[in-house]
Amino acid sequence: MSDCNAVLKALQPIFQEQGMTETVHNWEDHGYLVTYIKKNGSFANLRIHPHGLVLVDLQSYNDDMKGREEVDQLLNKVEERMKELFHGNIKRVKRLPAILRGGVIDRYWPTADGRLVEYDIDEVVYDEDSPFQNIKILHSKQFGNILILSGDVNLAESDLAYTQAIMGSGKEDYTGKEVLILGGGDGGSNIDQMVIDGCKKHMRKTCGDVLDNLKGECYQVLIEDCIPVLKRYAKEGRMFDYVINDLTAVPISTSPEEDSTWEFLRLILDLSMKVLKQDGKYFTQGNCINLTDALTLYEEQLSRLYCPVEFSKETVCVPSYMELWVFYTIWKKQTGI
Repeated sequence: MSDCNAVLKALQPIFQEQGMTETVHNWEDHGYLVTYIKKNGSFANLRIHPHGLVLVDLQSYNDDMKGREEVDQLLNKVEERMKELFHGNIKRVKRLPAILRGGVIDRYWPTADGRLVEYDIDEVVYDEDSPFQNIKILHSKQFGNILILSGDVNLAESDLAYTQAIMGSGKEDYTGKEVLILGGGDGGSNIDQMVIDGCKKHMRKTCGDVLDNLKGECYQVLIEDCIPVLKRYAKEGRMFDYVINDLTAVPISTSPEEDSTWEFLRLILDLSMKVLKQDGKYFTQGNCINLTDALTLYEEQLSRLYCPVEFSKETVCVPSYMELWVFYTIWKKQTGI
């Protein structure tokens, strides 16, 4: 506790010079928590741990350059005072960038494995609520327009790697083939007309002009739930060379009996196998490579389908995801000649 007292006494004048009101909380064996509040509502939390860790959190209502400079100056003084106190014998000093809360533009979106990423968003291009989900298209300086559905980053104009991976990474010849795309806001069978409308106008670098007309010489975009579509095709006996599932990533939950998304995925897989030719291929995204438990569980689900299947997978860097993403190729197991 002697070190804690010394740290507190050394840092107190820095905050008091700012005209901040001080409240000290003292725990005998757990150090100090000190709060400093300014008249304008800005405040600082100073947490001094007995094992040597000192944390300073500042919250300011000033987002102008002057306010940021004042924060930097205060933190500089804290660092200098700590170095003086311990004669430069400090293991590490880490200053994190400020998080802007309540801004007009939301720059913060989580990765699939729970890390918080700050994007360089500078414009809200599109923001609407459909009967199914919230649809945002935000502009990033690096990645171009980004489609975000109910808080989930889906696809950016920079993400050609995603499109290539979910189509077989350039190894397939689609000439004259029958292809069924499930989901994909930029085409295929999609339940949400508003996603189509938003992408048609604001994601043209991704989808081109294909959504200007929902039906062309060799394609048709269906605004329907894909499950009735699959059931209808299965009943009609219609078969496809390729089924591309761009509906949803593998769930993060590892409780397939409790999470309805797993049940949905199994249904989609079974129905897709029923409309897939014997020598056809099924392409789909998995999830972030760090979600090993969820990916393993997905692979276990493949053994529960109505027909035996085999699979391969590859890992691709999708720029706007800022993480490595796993993609699957699934095909029916050949049972003999």
